Amino acid sequence: MEQFIVSARKYRPKAFESVVGQSHITETLLKSVDSNHLAQALLFCGPRGVGKTTCARILAHVINSDVGLNEEQLALNIFELDAASNNSVDDIRRLIDQVRFAPQTGKFKVYIIDEVHMLSQQAFNAFLKTLEEPPAHAIFILATTEKHKIIPTILSRCQIFDFKRITIDDIAGHLAFIADKEGIKAEPEALHMIAEKADGALRDALSLFDRMVSYTGNELTYNQVVEVLDILDYNFYFKSIDLAQTVNYPDLLLLYNEVLEKGFNGHEFVVGMAKHFRDLLVAREPKTVELLEVGPQIKQRYLNQSSATSTRFLLHGLKVFNELDGQYKASSQPRILVELGLLKLVEFISQEKKKSQPGLDNSDKSTNQFLPDALPKRKQTSEEATLVDPKLSSQTIESRKSTEANQHIAVSDADLPEKKKLPEKSAFASPPEGSPTVAFDLPTESRRKRKSSKTKSGLSISSVMKDLERQENAPAESSSERENSLPKKEEGHQRVFTEHELKTALEEYSNQRHIKTAIRSMLRAQIPKIIDKNTLKITVENNIQQGYFNDEQKELVPWLRKKLDNFALRFEVKMSENVQTKKLYMPEEKFKHMAEKNPHLLYLREKLNTNLE
Repeated sequence: MEQFIVSARKYRPKAFESVVGQSHITETLLKSVDSNHLAQALLFCGPRGVGKTTCARILAHVINSDVGLNEEQLALNIFELDAASNNSVDDIRRLIDQVRFAPQTGKFKVYIIDEVHMLSQQAFNAFLKTLEEPPAHAIFILATTEKHKIIPTILSRCQIFDFKRITIDDIAGHLAFIADKEGIKAEPEALHMIAEKADGALRDALSLFDRMVSYTGNELTYNQVVEVLDILDYNFYFKSIDLAQTVNYPDLLLLYNEVLEKGFNGHEFVVGMAKHFRDLLVAREPKTVELLEVGPQIKQRYLNQSSATSTRFLLHGLKVFNELDGQYKASSQPRILVELGLLKLVEFISQEKKKSQPGLDNSDKSTNQFLPDALPKRKQTSEEATLVDPKLSSQTIESRKSTEANQHIAVSDADLPEKKKLPEKSAFASPPEGSPTVAFDLPTESRRKRKSSKTKSGLSISSVMKDLERQENAPAESSSERENSLPKKEEGHQRVFTEHELKTALEEYSNQRHIKTAIRSMLRAQIPKIIDKNTLKITVENNIQQGYFNDEQKELVPWLRKKLDNFALRFEVKMSENVQTKKLYMPEEKFKHMAEKNPHLLYLREKLNTNLE
């Protein structure tokens, strides 16, 4: 039995021309060798399976190829070290000892250190001097998948080459080349699905390809790849959009249930739907169609579905599932969260269809809008409102009935011809019997109420409650309007008031809720002195109290003028003259204070010849 060799080894590139997807690296290395500008320390960094070690081996052969050595002789000048298992200081010291000796054949010795980020800190430090000043015959090629773990002193001594992820088209093309070499008939969509599953790593793609060939034989189809590799099929995403477009939410929920029954994670479905909406947006413009990394048949399906949907729907769906992506892990009910996102798609399509149909009321925001057989909601009467809220009083129910009757009359009158409309009753008095009918000009508020009652086709509990609130507030508003309509007294009007009236007015003012605590305390602590019939004097303790009171005068003075019927009233604010007693702390200060009261202490101090300092 012939031993099987995996495709990753069997089809490993032997020359830079065969390297897939890294032309920016291979061309730079070839030109460096040709111009003799190759650095003695190179660092290859990038994701797994993109060709770092392969390029290092090819470069090692290219360096000594002009000497005319065969394959076995070239192998003597190439040394590979796996830093994952040889990461100690002793391993690096043994490597440094080998570097000292010149090659027996050829020009250069090439040292390839794979997974160099696994070296210990001490090993890095031991390697620094040799890496900075290597012998003329030594070239070091370091390879790593985690560049950030390498210390800066190593990075500064190397020429860095960044390998990129291989594109899906490049991987699919290389797989098609291998399938042709092996005599395998493979669908392009199947190869694209394998390339997408590999996530930019050619070695992973070749491993998946070998796995599929072992299962299917010499024929590779798209359905087989989806089934064997456990991939969520494109058909689920396309079908989800179609069901949402037809407002078929039951089948849409059943489709998501099928996804879960197949063993897929709901988060994977959410991420796939977000990517699907993105691809549909990309497919709407000819310039961006090339961004679709799918097979030709799948690309045509994207073009067809994108043309059948609106841009607003695609943006809405992308926003919904992008938000679900962030909320999924934190949700305690992830399935309900995803189903709610699917229902939002159906609701959006239902709203768009309602807007496009003339004569359809767009103001209805019920949650049953996406149901095709949803009936219009009937307005609730006052009797039905009692079933909802049995605590409503009989007076409230009667008020609602009268309001409903008035609104019904208003609607009926609106349908009558202008000359035959019933005369509107005055709110102040009813005309005597037998008198001719007179049309009254309603106030602005009444006109607004009648206008709103005409436009409404029915009643709701919220509208009735608002009408009741307006009726309760109406007397207060009318009284305030009548008060404002009274002729105001002249500003020079002066009335002599007593101290008791002033105290009563200030107590009433300070008891109001909006009055600040500082003002309330000030007014209760002292009663302003009446200097004359128009002037009140109040004393404040400091600048802060004065600032508070000056701000309060804007409301206090007009209020007192109206309350005391004196429109020339004003305040005179005075600062308190209380001087704080200075405290004496030092002995010298205490002696001076005592000497001011008794000068004989100075004479006593001179005689005693004392110094208090």
